[in-house]
Amino acid sequence: MMAADGIAVFAGSGSVQLTDKICRYLDISRGKNQVLTFSEGNTFVRVLENVRGRHVYIVQSTVFPANDNFMELLFWIDALKRASAESVTAVIPYFSYGKGDKKDEPRVSIRARVCADAIEVAGADRVVTMDLHAAQIQGFFRVPVDNLYGMPVLCDRIQQVELVDPVVVAPDAGFVKGARAYASRLGAPVAIADKERSAHDEHAEVLHIIGEVRDRTAIIVDDSIMSGGTLEEVSIKLAEKGAKEIYALITHGALGQAAVDRVDRSPVRKLFITDTIENQPATLSRKIEVVSVAAVFGEAIRRIHHRQSISEIFTQWGQH
Repeated sequence: MMAADGIAVFAGSGSVQLTDKICRYLDISRGKNQVLTFSEGNTFVRVLENVRGRHVYIVQSTVFPANDNFMELLFWIDALKRASAESVTAVIPYFSYGKGDKKDEPRVSIRARVCADAIEVAGADRVVTMDLHAAQIQGFFRVPVDNLYGMPVLCDRIQQVELVDPVVVAPDAGFVKGARAYASRLGAPVAIADKERSAHDEHAEVLHIIGEVRDRTAIIVDDSIMSGGTLEEVSIKLAEKGAKEIYALITHGALGQAAVDRVDRSPVRKLFITDTIENQPATLSRKIEVVSVAAVFGEAIRRIHHRQSISEIFTQWGQH
């Protein structure tokens, strides 16, 4: 049964398992819906229950496949609005086009802005996501955006491991601020990998490590992993610099088989990712552990529904 106060949570085909966990947290049943894909690739969506007057949340990560899942999300928003939902919140655990947040060379699209416009035009009243690639993406939307964090959940998990002299490692200068948040939570110093990327082939060269890592437990942190090349190269450089053990905490695991292979052959002892992405095309190896963020999304949905503070979630988890 749906909750009596009108909340309804539906799953897109990219986030069925996470949605089920969110619904268990909220103690409600997942909304009934249907997705069909026709032979030419056309996507058809249908809501199978009454949502008139309800506050509806549609959960959909836009990856594997990115374009199909993004279009499906737009169709869900439109279908729910046309079914007279009181409001529709797009819960996008992983916003795959977040890396397209700037025009840093001639004649390229600012893809994140195009996607933001499309989500608004489809009828979304609010967006909830996690660890956007860049915080300024929130400004691409004219509707409220709640950017949640995987950091507290990942830190809780790594603290269950016996860490000896931990040091948090930013994989590049762009994630230093994020690394400092992890370091504050873990009570550890920060080191930075000096990285250079010369093309769009997802390959970067790690030039050196800034900071002391010798005889320490290095913890590489980042918002996402795709090719696995940066993680492999940074971990190799850390091992060369005398790091005793190497772990990684990364929110979004957009992992194909090549990336899983790179993780396996790297010096990383364990990679912890979250379940913002659940339909990877590769089987995750024993080196990779998935930590659920369903409680974070579930609590955010509950607080939005009851008009309560979202930031208090992370105060409870120890983020300040």
